[in-house]
Amino acid sequence: MLMIQHVSKCYEQRGWFRLKERIQAVSDVTLTLRPGICLAVVGESGSGKTTLGKLILGIEQPDCGTILFNNINVCTTVKESKKFLQKNIQVVFQDCQNAVNPNMKIKDIIAEPMELHLSLSKSERLKKIEQLLQQVGLVSSDAYKYPHQLSGGQLQRVTIARAIATEPKLIVLDESINSLDVLVQVSILKLLKQLQRAKGFSYFFITHDLHAVKLFADEVAVMDKGEIVEYVSDVTQICNMTHPVSRRLLAARLPISSKRPPQPHGLEREEHVS
Repeated sequence: MLMIQHVSKCYEQRGWFRLKERIQAVSDVTLTLRPGICLAVVGESGSGKTTLGKLILGIEQPDCGTILFNNINVCTTVKESKKFLQKNIQVVFQDCQNAVNPNMKIKDIIAEPMELHLSLSKSERLKKIEQLLQQVGLVSSDAYKYPHQLSGGQLQRVTIARAIATEPKLIVLDESINSLDVLVQVSILKLLKQLQRAKGFSYFFITHDLHAVKLFADEVAVMDKGEIVEYVSDVTQICNMTHPVSRRLLAARLPISSKRPPQPHGLEREEHVS
């Protein structure tokens, strides 16, 4: 469904006392994401994983290589193709506060992509918004609230409702649980997993948290300095990864102990990261 083929991206950075410096953010990356699969792309800060997400979303353009979604180049300028891509590739960002307009009611935030991509009457749209709120664990009355009236976890559920409103095929999750506390992280991962099972979504999961990856993803790609340095097709085998960056990420997570809350049904894995 998603094919990233030999993609590279450079940025120019200029300091106060030096000439322009070229930063290789993504270097010759090739990845494939199949329908209904969660592919986690993990790496330390500055590894290039967020830039890769921006390239998939069309926010940035690659210097070379191609990104195909359903055999359509995401860099296309054809109006019909761009509309198809915008409808079928959605995103949930890390900072839910800055991802929404604070002056808009929740119903209007969720309605934004629906107005662009779905031919619904006002009453049909409102009914769908209420259904979406229920799907993400909120209540119909939340539609008439403003973002500041919701907790961080509730607002992230709103951004998820907005992302699934057009029934996309792919959702890019850009560090989308990192700003939440541990209990809320688990509940959001559980919600996303339930939605995946019910709707068949594919996820491109950008994170540095291998514990969340172990619970949530199917496949894992590790990035370092813009390159894919390790790939695991079975997430239960991530404890066997050998690259130094992979080992650092494994070592950096909190050890499994009484500090970690019990996992709700739907997020358990038999194996544990060691």
